[in-house]
Parts: sequence; structure tokens; C-alpha cells
Amino acid sequence: MAQTSAGPFDVAIAGAGIFGLSIAHAAIRAGLNVAVLEADRVGAGSSGGLLGALMPHMPARWNPKKEFQFQALSGLAAHVRQLEADTGLSCGYRRCGRILPLTTRDKLEHHLERAEESRLRWHPDETGFSYRVEAAGSRSDWLEPKAAPFGIVYETLAARISPRAYLAALSAYVRRHGTLMEGVEVTGFDETSKLVRLSGDRAPVGAGCLVISGGFQAFELIETLTGERIGRGEKGQALLLEGADLDGKPAIYCDGLYVVPHDDGTVAIGSTSDRDFTDNAPSPDRSAELLRRATAFCPQLAGRTMISQWAGIRPRCHKRDPLIGRLPGFGAIYAATGGFKISFGIAHLVADCLVADITDREPGHPLPATFRPDNHFGAGRLDADR
Repeated sequence: MAQTSAGPFDVAIAGAGIFGLSIAHAAIRAGLNVAVLEADRVGAGSSGGLLGALMPHMPARWNPKKEFQFQALSGLAAHVRQLEADTGLSCGYRRCGRILPLTTRDKLEHHLERAEESRLRWHPDETGFSYRVEAAGSRSDWLEPKAAPFGIVYETLAARISPRAYLAALSAYVRRHGTLMEGVEVTGFDETSKLVRLSGDRAPVGAGCLVISGGFQAFELIETLTGERIGRGEKGQALLLEGADLDGKPAIYCDGLYVVPHDDGTVAIGSTSDRDFTDNAPSPDRSAELLRRATAFCPQLAGRTMISQWAGIRPRCHKRDPLIGRLPGFGAIYAATGGFKISFGIAHLVADCLVADITDREPGHPLPATFRPDNHFGAGRLDADR
């Protein structure tokens, strides 16, 4: 039965985006009593977008961050299957693969080297994930051949998910097994009294610890607590078209844009990244630009009906890598934010690592050191204008 009291909870989580809900899901499965406190509504921030591209880093200059993402993407299918079985809800997940056009001979040579390194890093004989360079004209039924004069890369690790369906499944699980309160803004946490402070005249909520995971707004609360600003928001925009007969196609990344067909008969295009912005509303001119650019390399998009437009502010740490872990100077305040463009692919593994921190156990796969607070605060801090 869902927990409905005001606590005390083992864990309170500020924010019901992909990181917050994934941490709640992992904490509940670990046996903890969990409350998610969302200032607006589930997916109100950048997690409620349209694209759903789960794309790996390139298999070159390998490092712990790339290994972490590889492990996360490799294990996501099993995680989603279990969530779907637990909730009866589809997440719109599929291992779709990805096309990358090669526009110069230098890029061709570079990606031939990456294809060789993928044999070492992606373990194709064990995983089945391949990274191949194909000749010019390959897959021309989907990608305009003129967009790839030197051939293409086709890799099979890439996947896609429906962001809103995934959030709906996670939030259903949390509502069923924990507490999820919308329209409740967290303003702080008293470590002595173990009370989460809320805005307005709301009574505080008792919790053993607080996890701050509220998108780009989390940076403001983190700055209030630590005195350090370690991230900012960047605006992204995407759009959704009618995509009949495209659901079996791979994703395409070309001209800085993704085209991602989904299994509900839609195809998403996006997304932009604007550091300077005045609001979080979609721009019709920007949508027209996205459609024009995408249609140039993917002619099958021409003439399709636009279903919706989306814009949102994504959290980006100044160090680029996410911030995951206990805030400096505190014993029971944690943060999980700044996933930027890779959040959906790594959220379940990030959640396992943070819950391992909270419960003092070893995670299934360790966090990269660059995700840890020491990389973002104090001597490790990077200012926004550098």
C-alpha cells in the first residue's frame, strides 16, 4: 500500500524528473521508505521532452565515464523490462541503432579507427553491439545519400525510449510503493531535526536524508546550501511529427540533430542547445528550422504533420559531467543533477550508485570520479565563464 503520511521517511527526493524518479525507484527496491517532492508536476522540466535518444559516447579515448555509460546502456533493456512487468505500462523502449553520416575523408579515416577500437571496448562477440563503417549509399532508403558522401557509421548499441512513457511508469511505481507529492517545493533541510523545509506555509516533512534532483533549478538550492554555483540551464527544443511506417528505422544523427522514430507512430526531431534564452517556450521559427534541416538529410520527413513542439531548460554542470553524491559540508544532503543530454540512458545506474551511498554498500558499477562532488566544488570547481 502506498505511503501517504507526512513521514518520517528514510529518503526525501526533491524533483520528479528522470533522476529523481529513478532514485526513488531504486531506493524503494532497496527497502527504503521514500517521498518524492515535486515543485510542479512529474516531468515538468527537461525530462518531459520528446526525443528519447539513448546514444552512446564514441568508442575512442576510453575513460571511466564512457565505460559507465556503456554499462548503463547495456543494462537498460533488462531494467525497463522489469519496470514494465511491475507496472503493466510500456516505456516505448527499443534498441534501434544509429546512423552517422561521414562527410569528409578525414571523418571516414577517424571512424574506421573507432570501429577497430569498438571491438575492444564494446565486446561485440559477447554483447552483439557493433560499430561498422558502411559504403556511400548505404541505407539510402532512410538517409539522403548526398548527406553521406564518404559512407556512414551504423552502430547497434544506440536505443530509444519514450521519455513521457518512461516517467509515467516510474511515477506509477513510486505512487504505488512510496509517496509522490506534486506542487510541493523543497527549500532546505535541517540535518539536526531531520526536517525537509517546504515553501509557503506547508509543514516540514521528516526524512533521514534529502536528495536534490530538481533539474536546473537544483543549482540554485545547491548554491544556497554550499555557497557555490556549479551549473546552469541550457534551453533545448524538439518537435514531434506523424511517423507512420517509420517505427522500425534506426535513429539518425546528422547536422547536429537527431531523428528518432518511436513505436507509437511518431518521429521526434531535436534537439537544440541554447545557452542564452529568455523563456522555456517553444519558438515556432526554431521548430521550422529544425524541420527544414532534418528534412534535408531525411527526405521521408517531408509533408508529415507536426503533432507537437517542446522546449525545456536542461541542467548542465560547468564541468559537463553530472553531479552525483553527498554535498560537501553535509552528512545527509545529496545531489543528483546535471545529466544534460545523457540522463535517460544512465539514470537507473546513477540511482543504484546514489542509493548505495545512502545505504553504505557497494554499487553494481562504480560512479566515475568525475561525477563525484569533489570534481565540482572547491578546488575542483569550474566557473561558468571559463
